[in-house]
Amino acid sequence: MAPHTSSLTKINIISRDQGSDKVPLLPAKNGHAGSAEVPDGYNGASFASAVFSLTTSVVGAGIMGLPAAVKTLGVIPGVLVIAIVGLLADAGVEIMLKFSNTGKIVSYGGLMADSFGRVGRIILQACVTVNNFGILVVYLIIIGDVMSGSTSGTVHHSGVLEEWAGGQTWWNSRLSVFVFTTLVILAPLASFKHVDALRLSSAISVALAVLFVVVMVMVTIAKLAIGNVAMPRLFPNIENGWSLLEVFEVIPIVVTAYICHQSVHPIINELTMPSQAFGVVRTSLAVCTAIYVAMSVFGFILFGDNTMTDVLSNFDTNLGVPYSTVLCDIVRVGYALHLVLVFPILHFTLRLNLDGLLFPASRPISMDNRRFTLITAGIMSLIFFGAYMIPSIDVAFQFTGATAGMCIGFIFPSIVCLRDIHEISTKREKVVSWIMVVLAIAVGIVAITSDILDIFVNKSSTTPSGHVDGFIH
Repeated sequence: MAPHTSSLTKINIISRDQGSDKVPLLPAKNGHAGSAEVPDGYNGASFASAVFSLTTSVVGAGIMGLPAAVKTLGVIPGVLVIAIVGLLADAGVEIMLKFSNTGKIVSYGGLMADSFGRVGRIILQACVTVNNFGILVVYLIIIGDVMSGSTSGTVHHSGVLEEWAGGQTWWNSRLSVFVFTTLVILAPLASFKHVDALRLSSAISVALAVLFVVVMVMVTIAKLAIGNVAMPRLFPNIENGWSLLEVFEVIPIVVTAYICHQSVHPIINELTMPSQAFGVVRTSLAVCTAIYVAMSVFGFILFGDNTMTDVLSNFDTNLGVPYSTVLCDIVRVGYALHLVLVFPILHFTLRLNLDGLLFPASRPISMDNRRFTLITAGIMSLIFFGAYMIPSIDVAFQFTGATAGMCIGFIFPSIVCLRDIHEISTKREKVVSWIMVVLAIAVGIVAITSDILDIFVNKSSTTPSGHVDGFIH
Protein backbone atom coordinates (compact mmCIF):
# COMPACT_ATOMS: atom_id res chain seq x y z
CA MET A 1 0.00 0.00 0.00
CA ALA A 2 2.87 2.43 0.61
CA PRO A 3 3.77 2.94 -3.09
CA HIS A 4 0.10 3.42 -3.96
CA THR A 5 -0.36 6.04 -1.24
CA SER A 6 2.72 7.90 -2.44
CA SER A 7 1.42 8.00 -5.99
CA LEU A 8 -1.87 9.46 -4.82
CA THR A 9 0.01 12.24 -3.07
CA LYS A 10 2.05 13.01 -6.15
CA ILE A 11 -1.03 13.49 -8.34
CA ASN A 12 -2.44 15.84 -5.72
CA ILE A 13 -5.34 13.79 -4.42
CA ILE A 14 -6.11 14.54 -0.79
CA SER A 15 -8.61 13.13 1.63
CA ARG A 16 -10.98 14.67 4.11
CA ASP A 17 -13.11 13.24 6.82
CA GLN A 18 -16.88 13.05 6.72
CA GLY A 19 -17.99 11.85 10.09
CA SER A 20 -15.71 8.99 10.91
CA ASP A 21 -14.88 8.00 7.33
CA LYS A 22 -12.09 9.28 5.09
CA VAL A 23 -13.07 9.79 1.47
CA PRO A 24 -10.84 10.95 -1.38
CA LEU A 25 -11.64 14.19 -3.09
CA LEU A 26 -11.28 14.86 -6.76
CA PRO A 27 -7.92 16.13 -7.95
CA ALA A 28 -7.65 19.91 -7.97
CA LYS A 29 -8.38 21.51 -11.31
CA ASN A 30 -4.88 22.16 -12.52
CA GLY A 31 -6.03 24.60 -15.12
CA HIS A 32 -7.68 26.66 -12.44
CA ALA A 33 -6.06 26.27 -9.08
CA GLY A 34 -2.52 25.72 -10.24
CA SER A 35 -1.05 22.53 -8.90
CA ALA A 36 1.67 24.47 -7.13
CA GLU A 37 -1.01 25.59 -4.67
CA VAL A 38 -2.26 22.10 -3.94
CA PRO A 39 -1.13 20.66 -0.55
CA ASP A 40 1.21 17.70 -0.42
CA GLY A 41 -1.13 15.50 1.60
CA TYR A 42 0.04 16.44 5.10
CA ASN A 43 -2.89 16.49 7.54
CA GLY A 44 -1.51 16.29 11.06
CA ALA A 45 -2.68 19.58 12.58
CA SER A 46 -4.94 19.54 15.65
CA PHE A 47 -7.84 21.90 16.35
CA ALA A 48 -5.77 23.88 18.87
CA SER A 49 -2.73 24.28 16.61
CA ALA A 50 -4.96 25.44 13.74
CA VAL A 51 -6.63 28.01 16.03
CA PHE A 52 -3.24 29.32 17.16
CA SER A 53 -1.96 29.51 13.58
CA LEU A 54 -5.02 31.37 12.29
CA THR A 55 -5.11 33.70 15.30
CA THR A 56 -1.44 34.49 14.76
CA SER A 57 -2.11 35.37 11.11
CA VAL A 58 -4.91 37.73 12.19
CA VAL A 59 -3.26 39.57 15.10
CA GLY A 60 -0.49 41.50 13.39
CA ALA A 61 0.80 45.06 13.52
CA GLY A 62 -2.74 46.44 13.19
CA ILE A 63 -3.45 45.74 16.86
CA MET A 64 -1.36 48.75 17.88
CA GLY A 65 -3.56 51.13 15.86
CA LEU A 66 -6.83 50.11 17.51
CA PRO A 67 -6.63 52.27 20.69
CA ALA A 68 -6.28 55.37 18.48
CA ALA A 69 -9.26 54.19 16.46
CA VAL A 70 -11.35 53.98 19.62
CA LYS A 71 -10.05 57.42 20.66
CA THR A 72 -11.46 58.85 17.44
CA LEU A 73 -14.73 56.88 17.45
CA GLY A 74 -15.39 56.89 21.19
CA VAL A 75 -15.62 53.77 23.35
CA ILE A 76 -19.17 52.68 22.45
CA PRO A 77 -19.02 53.14 18.63
CA GLY A 78 -15.43 51.84 18.66
CA VAL A 79 -16.35 48.55 20.35
CA LEU A 80 -19.38 48.16 18.06
CA VAL A 81 -17.27 48.69 14.93
CA ILE A 82 -14.68 46.13 16.09
CA ALA A 83 -17.41 43.57 16.82
CA ILE A 84 -19.31 44.18 13.56
CA VAL A 85 -16.19 43.98 11.41
CA GLY A 86 -15.26 40.75 13.21
CA LEU A 87 -18.65 39.28 12.33
CA LEU A 88 -18.26 40.35 8.68
CA ALA A 89 -14.78 38.80 8.54
CA ASP A 90 -16.21 35.55 9.90
CA ALA A 91 -19.01 35.65 7.31
CA GLY A 92 -16.48 36.14 4.51
CA VAL A 93 -14.28 33.24 5.59
CA GLU A 94 -17.27 30.94 6.04
CA ILE A 95 -18.42 31.79 2.51
CA MET A 96 -14.96 30.83 1.28
CA LEU A 97 -15.08 27.51 3.12
CA LYS A 98 -18.62 26.75 1.95
CA PHE A 99 -17.76 27.24 -1.73
CA SER A 100 -14.43 25.46 -1.31
CA ASN A 101 -16.14 22.38 0.15
CA THR A 102 -18.76 22.33 -2.60
CA GLY A 103 -16.22 22.74 -5.40
CA LYS A 104 -13.65 20.38 -3.81
CA ILE A 105 -11.15 23.26 -3.78
CA VAL A 106 -8.03 23.46 -1.59
CA SER A 107 -6.72 26.99 -2.17
CA TYR A 108 -7.92 30.58 -2.32
CA GLY A 109 -6.55 30.85 -5.85
CA GLY A 110 -8.52 27.74 -6.80
CA LEU A 111 -11.65 29.29 -5.32
CA MET A 112 -11.28 32.41 -7.44
CA ALA A 113 -10.47 30.28 -10.49
CA ASP A 114 -13.59 28.19 -9.93
CA SER A 115 -15.75 31.32 -10.25
CA PHE A 116 -13.69 33.55 -12.55
CA GLY A 117 -11.27 31.26 -14.36
CA ARG A 118 -7.52 31.60 -14.69
CA VAL A 119 -7.68 35.41 -14.58
CA GLY A 120 -9.39 35.28 -11.18
CA ARG A 121 -6.66 33.05 -9.77
CA ILE A 122 -3.87 35.27 -11.11
CA ILE A 123 -5.46 38.45 -9.73
CA LEU A 124 -5.89 36.84 -6.30
CA GLN A 125 -2.33 35.52 -6.21
CA ALA A 126 -0.96 38.90 -7.30
CA CYS A 127 -2.93 40.68 -4.55
CA VAL A 128 -1.73 38.24 -1.89
CA THR A 129 1.86 38.53 -3.10
CA VAL A 130 1.84 42.34 -3.06
CA ASN A 131 -0.07 42.58 0.22
CA ASN A 132 1.99 40.03 2.16
CA PHE A 133 5.31 41.27 0.82
CA GLY A 134 4.49 44.83 1.88
CA ILE A 135 3.38 43.65 5.32
CA LEU A 136 6.54 41.62 5.90
CA VAL A 137 8.75 44.55 4.91
CA VAL A 138 6.78 46.68 7.38
CA TYR A 139 7.23 44.04 10.11
CA LEU A 140 11.00 44.03 9.68
CA ILE A 141 11.10 47.84 9.73
CA ILE A 142 9.08 47.90 12.95
CA ILE A 143 11.34 45.30 14.56
CA GLY A 144 14.32 47.49 13.63
CA ASP A 145 12.64 50.59 15.06
CA VAL A 146 11.71 48.87 18.32
CA MET A 147 15.13 47.38 18.91
CA SER A 148 17.50 49.99 17.43
CA GLY A 149 15.39 53.16 17.57
CA SER A 150 13.88 55.57 15.05
CA THR A 151 13.78 59.30 14.36
CA SER A 152 10.74 61.33 13.32
CA GLY A 153 11.68 64.89 12.41
CA THR A 154 13.67 66.18 15.37
CA VAL A 155 12.27 63.60 17.79
CA HIS A 156 14.33 60.47 18.41
CA HIS A 157 12.63 57.38 19.84
CA SER A 158 15.23 55.23 21.56
CA GLY A 159 15.32 51.54 20.77
CA VAL A 160 15.41 48.90 23.48
CA LEU A 161 18.96 47.79 22.65
CA GLU A 162 20.07 51.41 22.46
CA GLU A 163 18.73 52.06 25.95
CA TRP A 164 20.33 48.92 27.35
CA ALA A 165 23.71 49.83 25.85
CA GLY A 166 23.49 53.48 26.87
CA GLY A 167 23.73 54.69 23.29
CA GLN A 168 24.29 53.64 19.67
CA THR A 169 26.94 50.98 19.01
CA TRP A 170 27.73 48.81 16.01
CA TRP A 171 25.85 45.82 17.40
CA ASN A 172 22.59 47.67 18.07
CA SER A 173 22.58 49.63 14.80
CA ARG A 174 19.67 49.22 12.40
CA LEU A 175 21.75 47.19 9.92
CA SER A 176 23.03 44.82 12.61
CA VAL A 177 19.51 44.25 13.94
CA PHE A 178 18.23 43.55 10.41
CA VAL A 179 21.06 41.10 9.61
CA PHE A 180 20.77 39.19 12.88
CA THR A 181 16.96 39.07 12.82
CA THR A 182 16.80 37.98 9.17
CA LEU A 183 19.53 35.34 9.17
CA VAL A 184 19.34 33.93 12.69
CA ILE A 185 15.61 34.17 13.49
CA LEU A 186 13.32 34.81 10.51
CA ALA A 187 15.03 32.67 7.86
CA PRO A 188 14.95 29.46 9.96
CA LEU A 189 11.29 30.06 10.91
CA ALA A 190 10.39 30.69 7.26
CA SER A 191 12.03 27.41 6.19
CA PHE A 192 9.35 25.09 7.60
CA LYS A 193 7.28 23.40 4.91
CA HIS A 194 4.06 23.05 6.91
CA VAL A 195 2.13 25.63 8.92
CA ASP A 196 1.54 23.07 11.68
CA ALA A 197 5.31 22.95 12.28
CA LEU A 198 4.91 26.49 13.61
CA ARG A 199 2.25 25.55 16.18
CA LEU A 200 4.51 26.28 19.16
CA SER A 201 5.63 29.67 17.82
CA SER A 202 2.02 30.49 16.97
CA ALA A 203 0.92 29.66 20.52
CA ILE A 204 3.69 31.88 21.91
CA SER A 205 2.66 34.66 19.54
CA VAL A 206 -0.93 34.53 20.80
CA ALA A 207 0.38 34.51 24.38
CA LEU A 208 2.40 37.65 23.67
CA ALA A 209 -0.70 39.36 22.27
CA VAL A 210 -2.51 38.47 25.49
CA LEU A 211 0.50 39.82 27.42
CA PHE A 212 -0.04 43.24 25.78
CA VAL A 213 -3.57 43.28 27.13
CA VAL A 214 -2.56 42.06 30.59
CA VAL A 215 0.11 44.77 30.96
CA MET A 216 -2.32 47.41 29.69
CA VAL A 217 -5.00 46.30 32.14
CA MET A 218 -2.56 46.16 35.08
CA VAL A 219 -1.19 49.64 34.42
CA THR A 220 -4.68 51.07 33.85
CA ILE A 221 -6.00 49.60 37.12
CA ALA A 222 -2.95 50.91 39.00
CA LYS A 223 -3.50 54.41 37.62
CA LEU A 224 -7.24 54.23 38.29
CA ALA A 225 -6.45 53.36 41.91
CA ILE A 226 -4.47 56.56 42.36
CA GLY A 227 -6.91 58.67 40.34
CA ASN A 228 -4.60 59.48 37.42
CA VAL A 229 -6.98 58.35 34.67
CA ALA A 230 -9.76 60.54 33.27
CA MET A 231 -13.17 59.30 32.11
CA PRO A 232 -12.81 58.11 28.49
CA ARG A 233 -14.86 59.71 25.72
CA LEU A 234 -17.82 57.47 24.90
CA PHE A 235 -18.73 59.02 21.52
CA PRO A 236 -16.80 60.82 18.77
CA ASN A 237 -16.25 64.55 18.98
CA ILE A 238 -17.25 65.85 15.54
CA GLU A 239 -16.62 69.59 15.24
CA ASN A 240 -16.02 70.12 11.53
CA GLY A 241 -15.59 68.36 8.20
CA TRP A 242 -12.02 67.34 9.01
CA SER A 243 -13.13 65.66 12.23
CA LEU A 244 -15.82 63.79 10.32
CA LEU A 245 -13.23 62.57 7.81
CA GLU A 246 -11.06 61.31 10.68
CA VAL A 247 -14.02 59.30 12.01
CA PHE A 248 -14.38 57.49 8.69
CA GLU A 249 -10.62 57.30 8.26
CA VAL A 250 -10.21 54.88 11.18
CA ILE A 251 -12.56 52.28 9.70
CA PRO A 252 -9.77 50.86 7.48
CA ILE A 253 -7.66 50.35 10.61
CA VAL A 254 -10.28 48.02 12.06
CA VAL A 255 -11.10 46.32 8.76
CA THR A 256 -7.53 45.46 7.83
CA ALA A 257 -6.84 44.18 11.36
CA TYR A 258 -9.07 41.19 10.54
CA ILE A 259 -7.66 40.21 7.16
CA CYS A 260 -6.41 36.63 7.34
CA HIS A 261 -8.25 35.09 4.41
CA GLN A 262 -5.10 34.28 2.44
CA SER A 263 -3.95 32.03 5.30
CA VAL A 264 -7.19 30.10 5.80
CA HIS A 265 -6.75 27.35 3.18
CA PRO A 266 -3.11 26.47 4.04
CA ILE A 267 -4.08 26.12 7.70
CA ILE A 268 -7.34 24.24 7.15
CA ASN A 269 -5.73 21.87 4.62
CA GLU A 270 -3.48 20.51 7.39
CA LEU A 271 -6.28 19.71 9.85
CA THR A 272 -6.50 16.11 10.98
CA MET A 273 -10.30 16.53 10.93
CA PRO A 274 -11.22 19.11 8.25
CA SER A 275 -14.84 19.05 9.47
CA GLN A 276 -13.55 21.26 12.31
CA ALA A 277 -12.72 24.07 9.86
CA PHE A 278 -15.70 26.27 10.71
CA GLY A 279 -15.06 25.82 14.42
CA VAL A 280 -11.42 26.82 13.98
CA VAL A 281 -12.41 30.01 12.16
CA ARG A 282 -15.09 31.02 14.68
CA THR A 283 -12.88 30.30 17.68
CA SER A 284 -9.93 32.15 16.22
CA LEU A 285 -11.91 35.26 15.27
CA ALA A 286 -13.65 35.26 18.65
CA VAL A 287 -10.25 35.23 20.41
CA CYS A 288 -9.01 38.01 18.13
CA THR A 289 -12.10 40.14 18.77
CA ALA A 290 -11.69 39.76 22.54
CA ILE A 291 -8.02 40.78 22.28
CA TYR A 292 -8.86 43.73 20.04
CA VAL A 293 -11.65 45.05 22.26
CA ALA A 294 -9.58 44.76 25.44
CA MET A 295 -6.48 46.26 23.84
CA SER A 296 -8.32 49.21 22.29
CA VAL A 297 -10.52 50.09 25.26
CA PHE A 298 -7.86 49.81 27.97
CA GLY A 299 -5.28 51.50 25.74
CA PHE A 300 -7.59 54.50 25.26
CA ILE A 301 -8.51 54.60 28.96
CA LEU A 302 -4.83 54.51 29.93
CA PHE A 303 -3.54 57.23 27.59
CA GLY A 304 -6.73 59.20 26.86
CA ASP A 305 -6.37 61.98 24.30
CA ASN A 306 -2.60 61.39 24.30
CA THR A 307 -3.09 57.99 22.66
CA MET A 308 -0.84 57.94 19.62
CA THR A 309 -1.71 56.48 16.24
CA ASP A 310 0.63 53.61 17.10
CA VAL A 311 0.05 53.04 20.83
CA LEU A 312 3.48 51.42 21.07
CA SER A 313 4.89 54.96 20.90
CA ASN A 314 3.22 55.69 24.24
CA PHE A 315 5.48 53.07 25.84
CA ASP A 316 8.76 54.92 25.40
CA THR A 317 7.92 57.32 28.25
CA ASN A 318 7.28 57.05 31.99
CA LEU A 319 3.88 55.44 32.60
CA GLY A 320 3.61 56.91 36.08
CA VAL A 321 3.54 53.54 37.84
CA PRO A 322 6.17 51.47 39.68
CA TYR A 323 8.56 49.53 37.42
CA SER A 324 7.47 51.67 34.47
CA THR A 325 10.71 51.10 32.56
CA VAL A 326 10.49 47.33 32.98
CA LEU A 327 6.86 47.28 31.83
CA CYS A 328 7.66 49.41 28.79
CA ASP A 329 10.50 47.09 27.83
CA ILE A 330 8.26 44.04 28.26
CA VAL A 331 5.67 45.55 25.91
CA ARG A 332 8.16 46.64 23.26
CA VAL A 333 10.28 43.48 23.27
CA GLY A 334 7.16 41.34 23.44
CA TYR A 335 5.72 43.23 20.47
CA ALA A 336 8.89 42.70 18.44
CA LEU A 337 8.86 38.98 19.29
CA HIS A 338 5.17 38.82 18.38
CA LEU A 339 5.92 40.20 14.89
CA VAL A 340 8.83 37.77 14.55
CA LEU A 341 6.44 34.87 15.22
CA VAL A 342 3.70 36.23 12.92
CA PHE A 343 6.26 36.62 10.13
CA PRO A 344 6.57 32.93 9.09
CA ILE A 345 2.79 32.46 8.82
CA LEU A 346 2.44 35.33 6.34
CA HIS A 347 5.68 34.30 4.62
CA PHE A 348 4.24 30.80 4.13
CA THR A 349 1.21 32.21 2.28
CA LEU A 350 3.37 34.64 0.28
CA ARG A 351 5.66 31.83 -0.86
CA LEU A 352 2.72 29.61 -1.81
CA ASN A 353 1.03 32.28 -3.92
CA LEU A 354 4.23 33.55 -5.53
CA ASP A 355 5.08 29.97 -6.47
CA GLY A 356 1.58 29.57 -7.92
CA LEU A 357 2.16 32.66 -10.08
CA LEU A 358 5.60 31.59 -11.29
CA PHE A 359 5.08 27.83 -11.58
CA PRO A 360 1.33 27.18 -11.95
CA ALA A 361 1.73 23.71 -13.45
CA SER A 362 4.43 22.38 -11.11
CA ARG A 363 4.04 19.91 -8.26
CA PRO A 364 3.54 21.30 -4.72
CA ILE A 365 6.48 23.47 -3.68
CA SER A 366 6.94 21.50 -0.43
CA MET A 367 7.82 18.47 -2.57
CA ASP A 368 10.50 20.31 -4.57
CA ASN A 369 13.42 21.16 -2.28
CA ARG A 370 15.32 23.18 -4.87
CA ARG A 371 12.35 25.38 -5.79
CA PHE A 372 11.40 25.75 -2.13
CA THR A 373 14.91 26.89 -1.16
CA LEU A 374 15.35 29.31 -4.06
CA ILE A 375 11.96 31.02 -3.59
CA THR A 376 12.35 31.21 0.19
CA ALA A 377 15.84 32.71 -0.10
CA GLY A 378 14.69 35.12 -2.81
CA ILE A 379 11.77 36.39 -0.75
CA MET A 380 13.88 36.82 2.38
CA SER A 381 16.54 38.73 0.44
CA LEU A 382 13.98 41.10 -1.10
CA ILE A 383 12.34 41.70 2.29
CA PHE A 384 15.73 42.46 3.86
CA PHE A 385 16.75 44.95 1.17
CA GLY A 386 13.27 46.48 1.09
CA ALA A 387 13.31 47.11 4.84
CA TYR A 388 16.89 48.43 4.78
CA MET A 389 16.36 50.78 1.84
CA ILE A 390 13.08 52.23 3.12
CA PRO A 391 13.82 54.58 6.04
CA SER A 392 10.18 54.83 7.13
CA ILE A 393 6.70 53.61 6.31
CA ASP A 394 4.96 56.06 4.00
CA VAL A 395 1.52 56.28 2.44
CA ALA A 396 2.40 53.64 -0.17
CA PHE A 397 2.07 50.94 2.49
CA GLN A 398 -1.23 52.39 3.64
CA PHE A 399 -2.43 52.32 0.05
CA THR A 400 -1.33 48.69 -0.41
CA GLY A 401 -3.10 47.52 2.72
CA ALA A 402 -6.33 49.35 1.97
CA THR A 403 -6.55 48.15 -1.64
CA ALA A 404 -5.01 44.68 -2.04
CA GLY A 405 -5.96 43.91 1.57
CA MET A 406 -9.57 44.93 1.03
CA CYS A 407 -9.80 42.77 -2.09
CA ILE A 408 -8.41 39.72 -0.28
CA GLY A 409 -10.53 40.13 2.83
CA PHE A 410 -13.87 41.44 1.63
CA ILE A 411 -14.32 41.88 -2.12
CA PHE A 412 -13.15 38.50 -3.43
CA PRO A 413 -15.19 36.32 -0.99
CA SER A 414 -18.23 38.53 -1.68
CA ILE A 415 -18.09 38.34 -5.47
CA VAL A 416 -17.62 34.55 -5.28
CA CYS A 417 -20.84 34.42 -3.26
CA LEU A 418 -22.69 36.81 -5.57
CA ARG A 419 -21.60 34.98 -8.73
CA ASP A 420 -22.79 31.74 -7.06
CA ILE A 421 -21.79 29.30 -9.80
CA HIS A 422 -22.85 26.35 -7.61
CA GLU A 423 -26.19 28.00 -6.73
CA ILE A 424 -25.71 27.52 -2.99
CA SER A 425 -25.74 31.13 -1.73
CA THR A 426 -28.54 32.04 0.65
CA LYS A 427 -30.33 35.39 0.57
CA ARG A 428 -28.65 36.35 3.85
CA GLU A 429 -25.18 35.56 2.46
CA LYS A 430 -25.83 37.70 -0.61
CA VAL A 431 -26.98 40.63 1.54
CA VAL A 432 -23.87 40.31 3.70
CA SER A 433 -21.72 40.09 0.56
CA TRP A 434 -23.17 43.33 -0.81
CA ILE A 435 -22.49 45.00 2.56
CA MET A 436 -18.87 43.84 2.44
CA VAL A 437 -18.39 45.05 -1.14
CA VAL A 438 -19.80 48.49 -0.34
CA LEU A 439 -17.75 48.69 2.87
CA ALA A 440 -14.55 47.68 1.08
CA ILE A 441 -15.05 50.24 -1.69
CA ALA A 442 -15.83 52.96 0.87
CA VAL A 443 -12.75 52.00 2.90
CA GLY A 444 -10.58 52.16 -0.22
CA ILE A 445 -11.91 55.59 -1.16
CA VAL A 446 -11.37 56.91 2.38
CA ALA A 447 -7.83 55.50 2.52
CA ILE A 448 -6.84 56.96 -0.84
CA THR A 449 -8.42 60.31 0.05
CA SER A 450 -6.52 60.31 3.33
CA ASP A 451 -3.25 59.55 1.54
CA ILE A 452 -3.79 62.40 -0.91
CA LEU A 453 -4.59 64.81 1.91
CA ASP A 454 -1.52 63.65 3.85
CA ILE A 455 0.64 64.35 0.80
CA PHE A 456 -0.77 67.66 -0.41
CA VAL A 457 -2.24 69.17 2.75
CA ASN A 458 0.73 67.98 4.85
CA LYS A 459 -1.48 67.01 7.74
CA SER A 460 0.51 66.68 10.94
CA SER A 461 0.81 63.16 12.37
CA THR A 462 2.08 61.67 15.62
CA THR A 463 3.14 58.44 13.97
CA PRO A 464 6.89 57.88 14.49
CA SER A 465 9.11 57.03 11.54
CA GLY A 466 8.89 53.39 10.78
CA HIS A 467 5.79 52.65 12.82
CA VAL A 468 2.74 51.30 11.08
CA ASP A 469 -0.32 53.47 11.55
CA GLY A 470 -2.94 50.82 11.24
CA PHE A 471 -3.71 50.50 7.55
CA ILE A 472 -1.34 47.57 7.28
CA HIS A 473 -2.58 44.49 9.08
